[in-house]
Amino acid sequence: MATKVSSFSDLIQRVAASCLLHPLAAGRQEAGDVDALTDAIIEEEPDEEEYYEYNNSSEDEEKENGVEKSRRVTRAWDNGEKKEIVMLMEEVFEAVAEMKKAYVRLQEAHCPWDPERMRAADVAVVGELRTIGVLRERFRRGTLGGSGGGSGRKGHAAMLREVVAPYEAAVEELKKEVKVKEVEIENLKEKLNTVTCLSNGGKRGRSFSKRKVSCSQVLAAAPAPELFEATMSQVKEASKSFTSLLLSLMREARWDIAAAVRSIEAASTTADTAAYTTIITPSVIANHHAKYALESYVSRKIFQGFDHETFYMDGSLSSLLNPDQYRRDCFTQYRDMKAMDPVELLGILPTCHFGKFCSKKYLAIVHPKMEESLFGDLEQRSQVMAGNHPRSQFYGEFLGLVKAIWLLHLLAFSLDPSPSQFEASRGAEFHPHYMESVVKVSGGGRVPSGQIVGFPVSPGFKLGNGSVVKARVYLAART
Repeated sequence: MATKVSSFSDLIQRVAASCLLHPLAAGRQEAGDVDALTDAIIEEEPDEEEYYEYNNSSEDEEKENGVEKSRRVTRAWDNGEKKEIVMLMEEVFEAVAEMKKAYVRLQEAHCPWDPERMRAADVAVVGELRTIGVLRERFRRGTLGGSGGGSGRKGHAAMLREVVAPYEAAVEELKKEVKVKEVEIENLKEKLNTVTCLSNGGKRGRSFSKRKVSCSQVLAAAPAPELFEATMSQVKEASKSFTSLLLSLMREARWDIAAAVRSIEAASTTADTAAYTTIITPSVIANHHAKYALESYVSRKIFQGFDHETFYMDGSLSSLLNPDQYRRDCFTQYRDMKAMDPVELLGILPTCHFGKFCSKKYLAIVHPKMEESLFGDLEQRSQVMAGNHPRSQFYGEFLGLVKAIWLLHLLAFSLDPSPSQFEASRGAEFHPHYMESVVKVSGGGRVPSGQIVGFPVSPGFKLGNGSVVKARVYLAART
């Protein structure tokens, strides 16, 4: 027993009174500071000597000290921090309720689709989330601020983040505005480039074609016949490139090119044009113009279904039910697709409409026997039929041609009125206003009389402004 015992309840009252005068949250005191404070209270009466003798073990002493510390902290909590935490939780509940309301408004803006309401609701949701984040940091500083120096540094860092957050949000908004201005600048550049091309439109030949292609490299501001002509020039170049690669693979595989041309000619022959087949084919082979026959075959397959809005991949009639909206949608897709790499796009969305179009045209152009002869197996065909897209050089060149046709098709359905497609018939008279020869003609480029269409190479288009994209034909002499 102790030689001199002080009233234990009196000691507790002193500790509680000191805690009320010096709250833990306000002072950011550490656990060790509580013990120091208690010692200071005990030493307030230096004249009164207090001695304690304990007959219990050291374990009982530690337990008693722990209980005493717990009571001190609990009393400080009951008197100081409890009210602050209650007020903080009320604010949290209010912020969560407001966020739920904003999220409901965000969902309602999806159906029917309302971009303005969606944007406003999105801003409200983000604002409430930021509010909850601020309350979280307040809670952390209030409850963990006194747990040690490390937590104090964390609380300080959180305070800095809270101060910097509005400025970071402002920077993000400025970045968005910069992107909008960049798009406007690109549109103005496109308009300027188009005007420049039109002002030099009197010059013909290869230089004019190069200018048209350069015009289409810039993001277009609106659909125009001139843009359609430039895209058609890209289709022509892509078709030549793919055909050259296909022909070189045939030669490496030791194909009989003459027999291949005769097979292509026979496949494209109708009853009305059968009389011209025996006349035209020998001239093609004799003059080593097999590439034009092969390009004719590729063009016929790739343009098949061009007059339908989905290349007859489905029965959609959107262009007839809502033509104005469909034209706007097509041009939006054109702008989005223009800057995309088809390989990357198909790597992300292999079964999108463009992916299905690629698969359909590859299977139509490359026959199984042709692929097996060129590559030794049917691996690429198997991948395409499974809904995937090979990463080979051959398929990459094919995607360049298919993307050009896809863009041309989107532009065709963006224009009002839509371009009308035409094709020269085998054995027809040559009309310079609607046709152009794929073979360079000597003597100033004027086609001599007596020339007829040996076979069509690519179709032509008549545009709404009266201009004509000429059909490309291979000419043969009349016999």
